[in-house]
Amino acid sequence: MSHLTRTGTATGTVRTLGVGAPGYAHPLLAPVEWAELTRPGTPVHWAVLNVADGPGSRPDPHCLETAGRLRHAFEEAARGASPRGGGRTTGGRVLGHLDLAHGSRPFGELVSQAQRYLDWYRVGGFYLDRCPTDRTDLPGVRRVTAALSALLGGDAHLVLGQGRHPYPGYAETADQLVTFSGSWVDYRWSQVAEWTADYPEGTFAHFVHGVPRTHLDEALRIARWQGAGTIFFTDRTAAPGQNSPFHSLPGYWDEIVSRIGPGVSE
Repeated sequence: MSHLTRTGTATGTVRTLGVGAPGYAHPLLAPVEWAELTRPGTPVHWAVLNVADGPGSRPDPHCLETAGRLRHAFEEAARGASPRGGGRTTGGRVLGHLDLAHGSRPFGELVSQAQRYLDWYRVGGFYLDRCPTDRTDLPGVRRVTAALSALLGGDAHLVLGQGRHPYPGYAETADQLVTFSGSWVDYRWSQVAEWTADYPEGTFAHFVHGVPRTHLDEALRIARWQGAGTIFFTDRTAAPGQNSPFHSLPGYWDEIVSRIGPGVSE
């Protein structure tokens, strides 16, 4: 496999993986998906809340309830106790969804949306979707991430949703980068950028759709080898005119949870 024939310094193998939910459908449409993230023993690093292409114009009661349940489950897990008296769960964070539109969104608009997420849903960080990747856009993204971090007193968990390897400097502006988002066909033969070896395990996240059940173990090996600490794999596939394949649970959700197991909160 090409992902195993790397030269230079190896990223190394990540021993503990966790789940990053890129953004399920609205809680009314996907109640099972949201509930699964609070199940004892589910190693969730973070879950993205996207109310209406952002926080919306007013608080959504269903999203308020869902965010509250997630926060409670994550806080209990961080203390090492299951919210339902079951197994240990990994503590995680609820992230607000912000669309950078490849760098075209005004700075003030992004900060305003972030403040609403914080005020209404008490998020613990932000997922910056469609984040630029070029070196020329780095100062603008750095300005945004600095402002978002300041909103949470320096304790914001920030994830750049780029979907591919960006200019290396982006790794200094956020906690995690999504360096792959795409199909299993592409992921199976993907190559990791050599500069990623300079960063700690878990700095990177991978989203892969169309992963057959029979290749789940192989996909997990690729993620670990490439230094991804957070993953979302699904057997759902992308089709024109349909919702994102990441909006619902994979058919083998229980198998993913059992394979990566409960992690340890950071």
